[in-house]
Amino acid sequence: MSDNRKFTLAVAMNPLDQIVELARTAEECGFASIALPDSLFYSEKVSADYPYTPDGSRMWNENTPWPDPLIAAAAMGSATSTIRFYTQVLKLGSRNPLLLARQLLTTAALTQNRFGFGVGIGWSPEEFRWCGVPYEKRGKRVDEMIDVIRLVLGGGMVEYHGEFYDFDKLQMSPAPSKPMPWYVGGHTEVALRRATRFSDGWTSAMIKFDDLVATKKRLDELLDEYGRADDPFEIQAVCIDRFGVDGYREQFDAGVTDIIVMPWLFYGVGFDGELTAKQDGIRRFADEVMAKVLA
Repeated sequence: MSDNRKFTLAVAMNPLDQIVELARTAEECGFASIALPDSLFYSEKVSADYPYTPDGSRMWNENTPWPDPLIAAAAMGSATSTIRFYTQVLKLGSRNPLLLARQLLTTAALTQNRFGFGVGIGWSPEEFRWCGVPYEKRGKRVDEMIDVIRLVLGGGMVEYHGEFYDFDKLQMSPAPSKPMPWYVGGHTEVALRRATRFSDGWTSAMIKFDDLVATKKRLDELLDEYGRADDPFEIQAVCIDRFGVDGYREQFDAGVTDIIVMPWLFYGVGFDGELTAKQDGIRRFADEVMAKVLA
């Protein structure tokens, strides 16, 4: 499989007792990674629109299952040997960076460095405030969180003195034995700048192909602006209007490196479908689509 043409399996909103077996099947069928979503809780009312649907509504309800993505990665990592995992994306804004750094160190160790950290800010004011974090100044706070976590993951005794986070020398062990890839989500200019300034790639929410092409162009411009035009940079895409062999080839030709799919949906199996039907969908997709696209 080409390093810049990969397929990732999404497991969002699937029953928790299925995800380990889905990861095993995906590994057997040649998928590169598992994409893990994040949602802390379902609030009955929200004071902001969900940004990735036309009408601002959420695509899930109070009974939709959402595993903790780091615990899920560790569980799936223990049942597999080669497939990778990444959060797509974990909402940083409502977390504490030191506590999260500790979880990331553990996840890296338990997956044998097969984990990439995809991050976003978070869109729901309730997730911030009910976790004890102000919604205001969230962008600047997340930038500091990224600095803190990267510093701690680098290993050794470190300290940090910023506007939002301040601590003297400390060390968490064991630090990852290999650098943890970072991916940044979000479709705004600020998010694209955050991604190109320091990360290993950009990851999309649901996006139309024409918007994806325009975003790729902007990412290239920003990478050049930051002096990173020659650096490897992943484009992980959830494109909602290009499917099938020709559609996926078109995505790759447009600069996507990692196409995120949920194959069983193409064969009429829903989120609450039987595990065996989903596994059949993964195998069928690998034979009928992936093999041809990646040939």
